[in-house]
Amino acid sequence: MSPKSWADAAPRLIAVAAGRAPADMVVRGGTWANVQSGEMIPATDLAIADGRFAYCGPDASPCIGPDTVVIEAAGRVLSPGLIDAHMHVESGMLTVTEFVRAVAPHGSTSLFIDPHEIANVLGLKGVRLMHDEAMLQPTNVFVQAPSCVPSAPGLEVAGAEFGPDEIAEMMTWPNIVGLGEVMNFPGVAAGDARMVGEIAEAMRAGKTVGGHYASPDLGRDFHAYAAAGPADDHEGTRAEDALARVRQGMRAMLRLGSAWHDVAEQVRAVTEGGADPRNFVLCTDDCYAATLVRDGHMDRVLRHAIAQGLRPITALQMATLNAATHFGMEREIGSIAPGRRADFVITPSLAGFSAELVVSRGEVVAEKGAMVAPRPGFVYPAEAKNTVKVGRKVVAEDFVITAPEGANATRARVIGVVENQAPTKALEMEIPVRDGRLAPEGAEGDVCLIAVVERHRGEGRVVTALVSGFGYEGPCAVASTVAHDSHHLIVVGTSAEDMAAAANRLQDIGGGVAVWKDGAEAALVPLPVAGLMSDSPAEEVAAQADAMADAMRACGCTLNNAFMQHSLLALVVIPALRISDQGLVDVTAFQPVSVTV
Repeated sequence: MSPKSWADAAPRLIAVAAGRAPADMVVRGGTWANVQSGEMIPATDLAIADGRFAYCGPDASPCIGPDTVVIEAAGRVLSPGLIDAHMHVESGMLTVTEFVRAVAPHGSTSLFIDPHEIANVLGLKGVRLMHDEAMLQPTNVFVQAPSCVPSAPGLEVAGAEFGPDEIAEMMTWPNIVGLGEVMNFPGVAAGDARMVGEIAEAMRAGKTVGGHYASPDLGRDFHAYAAAGPADDHEGTRAEDALARVRQGMRAMLRLGSAWHDVAEQVRAVTEGGADPRNFVLCTDDCYAATLVRDGHMDRVLRHAIAQGLRPITALQMATLNAATHFGMEREIGSIAPGRRADFVITPSLAGFSAELVVSRGEVVAEKGAMVAPRPGFVYPAEAKNTVKVGRKVVAEDFVITAPEGANATRARVIGVVENQAPTKALEMEIPVRDGRLAPEGAEGDVCLIAVVERHRGEGRVVTALVSGFGYEGPCAVASTVAHDSHHLIVVGTSAEDMAAAANRLQDIGGGVAVWKDGAEAALVPLPVAGLMSDSPAEEVAAQADAMADAMRACGCTLNNAFMQHSLLALVVIPALRISDQGLVDVTAFQPVSVTV
């Protein structure tokens, strides 16, 4: 439940602040991390009423009544609750409920989620399910309307299709706060009517438009994209990327997810270049359940940002107030100040941020790393499950790439995986030919098969290409129904037989991730909700994901968070080379290309 509106709570807030009425909760003797002024203020008390801060200052004893809950901070830091300004719940393989229960104990009290993963599978009904689930949470979970469904029309076919009419409808929903990342940046730069129309609907509704300019080219297309209205962008990887966005009036969102490590380089724009930090925001984008359970969420990002040389209070501003201001919600969230929602964390320090007590809307939701708030009773309906519809069992022959007639070897395009970054390389490699087919197992270096199996309409189509960078050795395969963003079934492997077995296993269980090695199942992560999420607790999913990672390593893969790389190889809006259900795609040129050169 949300707290009372500021207007409804104002009479009591005034009375509590004046010492005329008792507060619901008083926190005594903390060090106030004041993100408004950039100060650390000792000997501060907080008084809370109706889920909002009423008083922040010295000596709140006049606010204490017989029923007031009193918490002793004992000099520890009072920090605003942390905000993740851009993220996808589905990347955690968790439902909204389980994601909140995983991250609230780490001090995350506000999430801005873009459910475009489920949108690509289930359309508006899927977005509405996550929207409604978000509203039941004990912390703040705001929703952005997915903008690119599919992300690249003409180059992929998703389970649904959105245009301006769908965006206009979502803008009327009570918990929609913006338009999710506009990934079709070539379309926007070219003035595509559909994309411009979607942005216009969000702007008419007075909502924030999220950006996604996934190209290192900062020339005319970048300027055209900025002119279209996106207010932020998280796809930068260099200091000059962050500066370019801020100079164009965007917020630069610096992400540290499970596989994306983009904070260290971009934050140099502030620490070395002297850029004004007010327009820099921290986020995660994509985090596995295993990362959340083992390493943390926004607390991990905050600690990392501070370790890069940022002043602790400046890093905290980037993880709280800057995000709130970006979405026009600085009077609601993002700081410890009168009238704001009482979202705060008690921690020993900022540099070593560790959430000892987490309060959201004036209620204790987590303590000593454990969730104490009750779990909402949201249940996903049957139609949100059993969504893997290939139409037939796939076989090893589906993964054959026919070679040019008479060739003993051929030059081929190969997707090159780049560790810890979203972009790929467009490689060309000499591939042997055996029995009229490409034989990547005989190529010099690390090359294996990659395929996308259509899974939304039961058409049974399979598209196969080549990928390098995973380091797989011996007969193995990794199959997943998490394949951003259209979320067909994607499978990578050295053995066509294992690829078929892994893909068929996921058909049988309704989606997830399967690792196959030497003709047998080595690991399985069931994801029954849209083939993207588990409704099991985060700890269980994290254990399954760890077993999956172990199995991938046993197949020879040494990449950090290799599954994230695997799941993004079908995202045909991030250069340079990708695969979709329509074929191999040169994202730089935004057009399909053949496997053989």
